[in-house]
Amino acid sequence: MNIIITGASSGVGFEAVLELILSGKHNIIALARSEDKLGRLLEIALGLNPDCVLYPVAFDIVHDDYDSLQQFIASHLDNRVDILINNAGLLINKPFAQLLESDFVEMLQSNYMGHVRIIQALLPLMPAGSHIVNIGSMGGFQGSAKFAGLAAYSASKAALHVLTECLAQELATQQIKVNCLALGSAQTEMLEKAFPGYESPVMAFEMGKYIADFALTGHKFFNGKILPVALSTP
Repeated sequence: MNIIITGASSGVGFEAVLELILSGKHNIIALARSEDKLGRLLEIALGLNPDCVLYPVAFDIVHDDYDSLQQFIASHLDNRVDILINNAGLLINKPFAQLLESDFVEMLQSNYMGHVRIIQALLPLMPAGSHIVNIGSMGGFQGSAKFAGLAAYSASKAALHVLTECLAQELATQQIKVNCLALGSAQTEMLEKAFPGYESPVMAFEMGKYIADFALTGHKFFNGKILPVALSTP
């Protein structure tokens, strides 16, 4: 499989890449803005599997030019993408009354528009049977518990959830499946920013493994679904 994953420099994205390289069966492009963290990812991956095919690429899905990424895919993945995991995202934790319009714009750009851009750029390279996995949040899951300070973040994730449902319908004729994992807590830097001092019962590597496994097999059972991945009920 040719796999592209965004937000690969930390947290569950980092761990998902390490899970995907273990079998040696996949060619993976790992995207993130931090070149240093991507270098660390490659070092660890080669330590786990010296024969893995992993291309770390410093790339900003919101602001960078997609022509260069498309050229890289053409030369390294034979112009074919079987799985796209949209994991990149940011979080702002601030009371609603203090949120600026620019905060909402930043959340929508990072957690929604960036994914819109990369999906549009890569769709021509995705054959029938491909799988797009959007990484959402329980904060954007309808009917789930909501928390103070996360209005802008949660609203941007809700937009990603609805996009998932729309794309699954629109891409059905191309036989491309689209699903969204609405993640609950996992022990990451983003969790610490959202809930300082809270310790999740789920470790980042456990959630990363779940994401990797779902990306490879989930489209055999689901399409257009927003799946809550949480130990607590909504």
